Amino acid sequence: MIRLTPRTNPSPWLTLTSTVVALAATVVIGAVIFSLLGYDAGKALYQFFVSPLSRIDRISDLVVKACPLIIIGLGLVFCYRANIWNIGAEGQFILGALAAGAYALQFPDSTSPMMLPMMMLVAMLAGAAWAAIAALGKTLFNANEILVTLMLTYVAALFIDLMVRGPLRDPMAFGFPLTPMYPDAALITRMPIPGLGYVGQLHYGVLAAFILAPLAWVLMNRTLPGYQVRVVGAAPRAGRFAGFSEARTTIGVLLFSGAMAGLAGMIEVSANIGQLQPEVSFGYGFTAIIVAFLARLNPLAVIAAGLLIAMAELGGDNAQMALAIPKVVTGLFKGILLFFLLAGATLQHYKIEFTFRRTAS
Repeated sequence: MIRLTPRTNPSPWLTLTSTVVALAATVVIGAVIFSLLGYDAGKALYQFFVSPLSRIDRISDLVVKACPLIIIGLGLVFCYRANIWNIGAEGQFILGALAAGAYALQFPDSTSPMMLPMMMLVAMLAGAAWAAIAALGKTLFNANEILVTLMLTYVAALFIDLMVRGPLRDPMAFGFPLTPMYPDAALITRMPIPGLGYVGQLHYGVLAAFILAPLAWVLMNRTLPGYQVRVVGAAPRAGRFAGFSEARTTIGVLLFSGAMAGLAGMIEVSANIGQLQPEVSFGYGFTAIIVAFLARLNPLAVIAAGLLIAMAELGGDNAQMALAIPKVVTGLFKGILLFFLLAGATLQHYKIEFTFRRTAS
């Protein structure tokens, strides 16, 4: 019989070793798969692991790709540390983008410097309100937050489609489901790199991800609310004895997670699209779940996890364009990479034990 036994004190060297082994195993398995399918394994692996880091413009695009993953992942870390399973960050992302866009379109000629801060606030409130539906359902009716948040994602996707094709539709869009372009005051501008100028698609919105991550770490590890989240998630009974309310914790983490997803939606659209359309997200809310767990639910590690997943995404796109590798193949390779990384994370905290039962003669 195979059994997983928790490790009492995981070694930092084990963390490093498991990550290196996971990447090495991915390279070996990936090379075999690409070779069996008739592709040049060396070129394919180059596109996945080297190409996204080969030029400064590609590195800037990598950071842009990771930005929404990091911001959403930070909110999900708090939920999962509290043992609350928010699977609907995608819907909260969409609602944040929709609310911020609807606000911006009410002031088509605005030049106010308060436009972007107000859009951020509106987006965070919208994302939090969408998550509040699941929070109230969980605390008042014991509704399963996994199902509620997931189903609300599809409602959000249909709702933005309705709004873009209806009340917010641009009459000059020649029949396409698009809203008017945002006013300039509602756009997040590109960010220059000192000495290099404007490189790639780098924009000021990425600063939010790198500012929020250390703040989230402080909130989780150096404040009473963060301690409450950790205690309620790890030992609910101990939390009750300490006077911590599970209901308030549930509501708090879901609202925080929804606000972060909504903020990510606002930044993504204002920086990269500039108008609303039926598809404003490319699965960021679902991919951020992997980011949160790959980071071992550590807010600071979310930055590295987000960059790694973004690299896999961009590497897959590069492989499709450069080598004509089908999307299903690149998706398979990314799945293998995530499988080994998550398997390595599991083995950091658990050791495998084999036990054999003796049979009577």
